[in-house]
Amino acid sequence: MNTSVAATARLLGAGLRALLVLTVICGVLYPLALTGAAQILFPGKADGSEIEDQGGRVVGSSFIGQTYTLPGGDPEQTARPDLRWFQPRPSDGLGANSVNTQYTLLLSGATNRSADNGAVDGACPKDAEESTLCAQVTAARRAVVADNSTATYRVRPEAVPADAVTSSGSGLDPHISPAYAELQVHRVAERNKLGVERVEQLVREHTEGRTLGFIGEPRVNVLELNTALKSLIRS
Repeated sequence: MNTSVAATARLLGAGLRALLVLTVICGVLYPLALTGAAQILFPGKADGSEIEDQGGRVVGSSFIGQTYTLPGGDPEQTARPDLRWFQPRPSDGLGANSVNTQYTLLLSGATNRSADNGAVDGACPKDAEESTLCAQVTAARRAVVADNSTATYRVRPEAVPADAVTSSGSGLDPHISPAYAELQVHRVAERNKLGVERVEQLVREHTEGRTLGFIGEPRVNVLELNTALKSLIRS
């Protein structure tokens, strides 16, 4: 009996010591080592890849998209875009967000609709069934054409790129294609009383190439572009 109790006590003691040692190593030392190494090697990324404006105020992260909409209006309706700024990819459809009010998503994710949802014979009809992907894309294309056409520049429907009318797989993509950024140049220049060439130059300066020269596509970070645009307007 005493031998059994002693053996059990030894096992419990060994288990508690292992628990304590592993807790210190895995729960304290390992996270501190990783955090310290990240702060030394990649301080900006370790802190969330924050973007600061001209005054040094943090305006967001380069990894999370933001919307640029007009204040007010019916909270149940999609907010109207503030056309002074470059607009990101569509982001609605997954619920409201009460935490980060600069973005309309509560969760990261996609609509799970197929590419031909609402299509007839492989094409989207003008009277596509409501709530289908075709209906959303068609309405979004009309809005892009209307919002970005100016007195001196007319957007052709066939020139609207796919990322202007569809959300990304995560719904949080901070980037748009150079084609979508260029499509918005005339509207942004007109709304902010800037020269078209100067805004085009701003887009070129904020166009990132393919990662390592061959991975992905060229892209423009909307938050970084609008932060630079704000500085340009103030100057």
